[in-house]
Amino acid sequence: MKKIKLYSYYFPNWHADARNDVWHGKGWTEWEVLKCARARFPGHRQPITPLWGYEDESDPKVMEKKIDTAKKYGIHGFIFDTYYYDDGSYRLKCLDEGFLKAKNAKDFEFAILWCNHDAIYAHPSPRVIISPVLKSGAVDLASFKKITDDFINKYFVLPNYMRVDGKLFFAIYNVHKLIKELGGLDQCLAAFEDFRERVRKKGLGELCLGTVSAIMEDVFDSYTDINRVLNELKIDLSLRYWWPVKFEDKRLTIEYDEFADNGLKAQKQDFVNIDIPSVCHVMSGLDQSPRTIQSEIYESMNIYPWYTICVNNTPEKYGKAVKNMFNLAKENARAPFMTCIWNEWTEGNYLEPDTDYGYGYLEALKKATEDK
Repeated sequence: MKKIKLYSYYFPNWHADARNDVWHGKGWTEWEVLKCARARFPGHRQPITPLWGYEDESDPKVMEKKIDTAKKYGIHGFIFDTYYYDDGSYRLKCLDEGFLKAKNAKDFEFAILWCNHDAIYAHPSPRVIISPVLKSGAVDLASFKKITDDFINKYFVLPNYMRVDGKLFFAIYNVHKLIKELGGLDQCLAAFEDFRERVRKKGLGELCLGTVSAIMEDVFDSYTDINRVLNELKIDLSLRYWWPVKFEDKRLTIEYDEFADNGLKAQKQDFVNIDIPSVCHVMSGLDQSPRTIQSEIYESMNIYPWYTICVNNTPEKYGKAVKNMFNLAKENARAPFMTCIWNEWTEGNYLEPDTDYGYGYLEALKKATEDK
């Protein structure tokens, strides 16, 4: 079996940001959402408390601890959820001020997942008007060029920027959305080709372009259509950020064991149904109830963030799920690396230590991914 590197998506909303100051109040961070969470049913594990406290991720010293911890437990780099709109960036101080100024950052890889979706009011989301839009994520061709130029000049040039088989890894969350905004498939392909050429002209080599292809399952009727889009755009990798979260019966809860089984099944289907190589992904849980108004009755409505809540997840069960996914990745010749989630605290999907399990999830991750 081949060796598989492990990378972790990093969600940055745990520092003050100018847009959040307008939307939520001066100095607000998403820690406030976590603090206000409450149990919605007997045995519901809320609120969750971070073992390290409510730290400012834009502080280099805080990020140094995160980097050291991630490396200790077998993670090779962070893939930062990155938000950049037609009028500028959002939540970037975590990367620019925290990570890149950390003393140990040069020894740790990083990459960008451009989250090109709208900024929504999900901190917390009301039940009647679910997640209203705060800022449109729509871009035109000029904005796309400006944004990607900024990524090239600020991040791609750095020696610790993540590469896959020698190519710079860059991911776009929702390619189908971008196709519509740029005017169609041909226009999007032309934008991607220009993007790749700008990377070459910078002397940086080739791009490895990824996208969360599972999003297209809600848009297209068949994998034939999904593969047509992926192939015509010359997308290199199919990614996941979620395991299946929607259920016809809109159940309130799902046992972690079943949740993990569904995730493994979906990943195997990706290898069969998606033409391009797929990246294996593992989740520690799912609980987005903190991102809903706490005084309202929580029910699964199969719409973000009102989804089914995963229960009875433990480090031991997580370790088993990681092991299964890790073995699947190693056995699949086209799986280039594997992903997990570092700190989606208000979505119940995180590895950072909490007061209930300490470093248990990280210890389970390391044990499950060690090549002996």
